Amino acid sequence: MTGDPVDAVFDAVAEIAPEIREGLVGRREYEGEENPSGDAQLEADVHADRLFEERLLAIDGVASYASEEREEVVEADGDGEYHVALDPLDGSTNVRPNNAMGTVVGVYDDPLPAGGDALVGAGFVLFGPLTTMAVARDGTLTEWVLHEGERHTTDDDAELPDDPTVYGFGGRVPDWTDDFRAFVESLQGELKLRYGGAMIGDVNQVLTYGGIFGYPALRDRPEGKLRLQFEGIPIAAVVEAAGGASSDGERSLLAEPPEELHQRTPLFVGNEGYIDRLEDALE
Repeated sequence: MTGDPVDAVFDAVAEIAPEIREGLVGRREYEGEENPSGDAQLEADVHADRLFEERLLAIDGVASYASEEREEVVEADGDGEYHVALDPLDGSTNVRPNNAMGTVVGVYDDPLPAGGDALVGAGFVLFGPLTTMAVARDGTLTEWVLHEGERHTTDDDAELPDDPTVYGFGGRVPDWTDDFRAFVESLQGELKLRYGGAMIGDVNQVLTYGGIFGYPALRDRPEGKLRLQFEGIPIAAVVEAAGGASSDGERSLLAEPPEELHQRTPLFVGNEGYIDRLEDALE
């Protein structure tokens, strides 16, 4: 592993990814417990969380670990200056129907909860037909294919296409606000609907084809569904590093510091023009 703790975190994530993927076999049932956000935990969620906790806290320079699957931050035994927040298995409900899912990672140089100004690295692993990885550091997005424990670079400066083609949004349509529904209707005939039910898969479609993805504020859940610390800030950093934009409906997710570790937020990412249109529609 590299001597840079932030690089070491992403090296470890790449090394753990095949174990997470192989560990999905036989772990498709629910544990009977809920995570701190109230979502039912699959055996695969718990397995992934334990693997990441063990390996990441063993890295010199990592001071703490937090995940969507546990209530509190876990402190490392030694000293360190970096704090790692993960969604160990984003879209884990897709394990049972065998659809795409992934892992989301954010590394911060302030104790958690921490905002985008403290983020020093962000990325995700996507478990699809291939296992791929994308990491944003210093304003640049690098993409790899993970195969047999090695990373093979596919793009060392990835950018969203200038001619976007896809969109997808979460939540039940009857629960959308009127303003948001009107915005979505304005996209029909302009973009193709693509929505798979796992944020990582849907975000990667936007990175590949351009467009917009989001999970909006709902009538009965104005705070949205996704977690700012574990999903919103890291994914915003990834898409913004690729030349795109992010928003909670009003401003960049990187400008929204979480007040609580498991705080939820509306989330939108994509080409800047569509994010601007979204914010105008929700004013």
